[in-house]
Amino acid sequence: MAALVRAVSCQTGVTQWIAACSGLLQTSAVQGQCRRMLYGIFQHLSAKDCMQPSEEKVGAFTRIIEAMGFTGPLKYSRWKIKVAALRMYTCCVEKTDYEEFFNRCQMPDTLNSWFLVAQLHVWMCLVRMKQEGRTGKYMCRYIVHCMWEDVEQRGKVMGINSVVLKEDLRSMVENFYAALFGYDEGILSDDHVLAAALWRNLFNRNCEDPRHLELLVEYVRKQVQHLDALSGEDLLLTGEVSWRPLVESNARSILKPLSPVYNDEGL
Repeated sequence: MAALVRAVSCQTGVTQWIAACSGLLQTSAVQGQCRRMLYGIFQHLSAKDCMQPSEEKVGAFTRIIEAMGFTGPLKYSRWKIKVAALRMYTCCVEKTDYEEFFNRCQMPDTLNSWFLVAQLHVWMCLVRMKQEGRTGKYMCRYIVHCMWEDVEQRGKVMGINSVVLKEDLRSMVENFYAALFGYDEGILSDDHVLAAALWRNLFNRNCEDPRHLELLVEYVRKQVQHLDALSGEDLLLTGEVSWRPLVESNARSILKPLSPVYNDEGL
């Protein structure tokens, strides 16, 4: 399966699914019943999420047009934000070692496992970009849109029946938004809650080795902290992100504050 995913990546490359996502960068309507279904679900579920945070001041006119479903003025042009969103999603799928995840976490080598790992990285990007106000949340919409377009393209290249693919996508949409709630709760809580969210969503309730959960909890914590350290301006304009390795010799060092230095008197 990994070889097939690599073959898909080599055959189609980023260019093909960028072409599939080109509807984001053009005014033409998204075609296909499945695309309309996914986009409609996403628009509905993300309506509240795309509202401006309470600390961001906007005018009455902006509030009115956003309540009608339109997007008010943003910090940067929509074109730049969409391109940055596409690049950020590219980083999620091109800069992640999926085989290492499959081998170390004993996950089945399937398209669904690939999607579960990809959605984890997409979620971490969403967490980071939501900190950038209305512009960042607008960018989140297109990161997710790119993800669905990519999943559909990969399914077609792998020869999955269109009816089966449609049902699989519907199930993935439901699981994705459930995972978002679980991961959000986990990142705001202690490691036990985060481990439970990973067990439910990434491992599909099938993880017999607690060391795998420990590894993934550590991975998520360090990645979120790593993303928080990146410049928000750079992320909005370029969408370029990097990922720390899954396994590091001193991985938790970034999570701990520097030890205080005392003099001979203990001060």
